[in-house]
Amino acid sequence: MGRLFDFEIDPMTQGEKAFFKAMGGRIAQLRKDSAITQVQLAEMMAVSQQTVASWEVGRRGVPVSVVPALARALGSTVETLVGEEERPAKRGPTPKLLQQLERLSALPKPKQRAVMEVLEAMLAQASR
Repeated sequence: MGRLFDFEIDPMTQGEKAFFKAMGGRIAQLRKDSAITQVQLAEMMAVSQQTVASWEVGRRGVPVSVVPALARALGSTVETLVGEEERPAKRGPTPKLLQQLERLSALPKPKQRAVMEVLEAMLAQASR
């Protein structure tokens, strides 16, 4: 009798096993921190409780397509689930721009207006 498939599923490498075991630990911890049972998480993810248990011990890898929804269900981020450090997003002006704005605000009002007119003219020119 012939084989059903013409390919073999590759077993996980040692590195993949370690990755999924560590990821499973993070999933379990996040789930517990959120006071969610494996059954509840399974229902949220439309999988069986056994699947969630397999993810948590690293016996089964979490499909990439499931990771974003899993992160949301656990109130986390994809980066946290996969063990990447989250980098804080840069927000606001750069320190140099802040210094320049402080210097500008220290000028007398007529000079502030003059600088603002120059900036507005330059920005208008640049957007053309």
